[in-house]
This record gives sequence, C-alpha cells and structure tokens, in this order.
Amino acid sequence: MRTNKFAYQLLALFVIAATLLAACGGGAAATEAPAAEEPAANDPMADLYAAAKAEGMLSTIALPHDWCNYGGVIDAFKAKYPGIEVNELNPDAGSGDEIEAIKANKDNKGPQAPDVVDVGFSFGEPNKDLFMPYKVSTWDSIPDGMKSADGYWYGDYYGVMGFLVNTDVQPDVPQDWADLLDPKYNGQVAQSGDPRTSNQAIQAVQAAALANGGSLDDATAGLEFFADLNAAGNLIPLIANNGLVAKGEIPIRLTWDYNALAAIDSFAGNPKAEFVIPKTGQFAGVYVQAISAYAPHPNAAKLWMEFLYSDEGQLLWMQGYCHPARETDMRARGVVPEELSAKLPDVSGAVFPTADQLIKAKELITTKWDEMVGADIKAAE
Repeated sequence: MRTNKFAYQLLALFVIAATLLAACGGGAAATEAPAAEEPAANDPMADLYAAAKAEGMLSTIALPHDWCNYGGVIDAFKAKYPGIEVNELNPDAGSGDEIEAIKANKDNKGPQAPDVVDVGFSFGEPNKDLFMPYKVSTWDSIPDGMKSADGYWYGDYYGVMGFLVNTDVQPDVPQDWADLLDPKYNGQVAQSGDPRTSNQAIQAVQAAALANGGSLDDATAGLEFFADLNAAGNLIPLIANNGLVAKGEIPIRLTWDYNALAAIDSFAGNPKAEFVIPKTGQFAGVYVQAISAYAPHPNAAKLWMEFLYSDEGQLLWMQGYCHPARETDMRARGVVPEELSAKLPDVSGAVFPTADQLIKAKELITTKWDEMVGADIKAAE
C-alpha cells in the first residue's frame, strides 16, 4: 500500500524530472469498455469527433495490447467514439521502426501510414520535423519538462527498468545488475528489443551503465557490461516478450516495470514469476506521443490524443502499471482511486535523464553496440 509520503515523493520526482528535462525523451487485463454512445451535442469534443468520424480510421503503430493496458485503451476509445476504425500496425515495432514508418509513408495516404506514434523520449525532439504540432485540452497539466513548448511531442508515461523472472525455470532471482553475470544465468537473460533501434533496449544499457560505474552522461559502462554478459554466454540474442518468458525459453527478461507486472497478471501463476527493480541502476524511461506530420487521418489522431490525455485515458494507462504524465495533477485533484494507486510499485529511487543525456546515449549505444558487444539481437522465428 502506498503512503502519503510516497505520493509526495512521486510528486517530487515529477518536479525534478520536469526541471532536468527542461534544462536540455504488457499491461494489466483490459478493463471492460463502456457501452458505445454518441457524444452529447454539448461535448467539447463533438466537432472534433464529427471530423474524425468522417475520416473513419485511426492508424496506430507499435501498441501491444499488454503494454500499458493499450488493449483496454483501444477498446475504450472505440466504444466512446464509434464509427472510427482503429487500424493497428506492427504492434511489436520499436521506436526507430515507428520513425522509419513515418518517413517511408510520407506520400502514402493508405492504411500503411501511421497517424500517431508512441516513442522513447530521445526519439521526440530530433524527429520533430516529422510531427504535427497539437496541444491537447489538458496541456497545462503536463509537466513542462515532459513536452515540447511548441506542441510537437508530449510525454505520456514512464516506467522503471527491471528483471522479469520465470521462477519455475530460475528460482534464484537476481537482485542487481551484477548478479546477471553469474554462471547460473547462462543462456537465460534477454533484452526486450534490438539495442540498435529499440528505446527499451537502449535504456536497459543506460540502466546497466549507472550500476557499473557509468553515469547519465556516459553509457560506455553499460556497453561494457553487456559485452561481459555476452562473453559469459548469459545473454540470449533474441528479443524477449512475455510469451517466451512464459514458455521458459527466456527465463529473465530486461523490461519496464509495467510490462513485467502485466505479464505476471496474465500468467495467473502459470508459470510462477517475479519482478525485481534492481538495487542499483534504477532508471526511469519516459515515452512520448506525437502525431505524424503526414497523418492521413489528422482529426482522428487529434481525438486519440485528447482521449489519451483525459483523466479517463490516463487512468487506463495506470491500470496497466504505467505512471502517466498527468499523474501529479490527477492526484492533487483526488481523481486517482486508492486501489489503483496501491498497484504501482515504489519507484522513488529512480533517476530521470535529461533529453540531451538520452540523445547522447542513444547515439553512443546504437553506433557502438556491434563493435563493443557483438550480439545480433533478433526476433524469435
């Protein structure tokens, strides 16, 4: 159960994150969607909904249903705004893939072109020329450090990197990054993406750097750690997902807390699993939303953003164990149910990198991974 003290710690975290960033980027079971009904005539979203309904479609990309409760979010959006088809592109794509999808479809108004993206923080500002500026109606309650002043991108939620462990396969649960080098974990540890393109995998390297003598300004120690992990035979060159963890093919997955906790819910005790936030290297990863500058359905994209940043949308993310951007404002107004608040783990020890630190680390890790680590991380066949 979270205490008031922790609530204040979380508030402080958001303030610190906002200050630092300004100085310089599977969910729980889906909730039952409400019955579909047309918005009332006096609904402030009525005109936008009418325009979006005329477009008839919203194309999303890289939104697995077990990530941040996106399955529940998508169902709730469709129920609230009937007549808009949600076209889900490549749910397992990484942030780099999302950016490339925008670039590849600049002149394509068909269903292959994404309208919206959800990418790692370091993919926001450098790609703003690919985004359409739009400020949602709740804009003022998004911390300044989690959004671009001109509305090109805006933070949506954050999580903390940790270890999801199938304890039926590996009952000796690692408690810190250094533990992963133990021979008992030979052939058991995997990244949740390709570190050359995936934000989640890149930031696992940054977290490892913090735990191994590196810093937010220099992630070289993280690359060295993964080189050692690979040389020891402990790193599996496969992209981890909850299915592979459940089957025991990947006993230890490096992933965000919300993905891991959602996985444990979905396993329902078969297999038994635990999630650990490591003792050192507690790294908070912020993701951001943006609308493609070439969106075939711009009004549907804007309506989607309005839904995500409403209290309803933010609470749906929280049900998937994510810490949403507007959490501080919502707690201050007393709109976060206590039982929902109690589900979230204590992440008061996590550190928030600045945008510059993220961009610098991303450049280092994506360009030096092959040379320093030499592990070709690929999706399972």
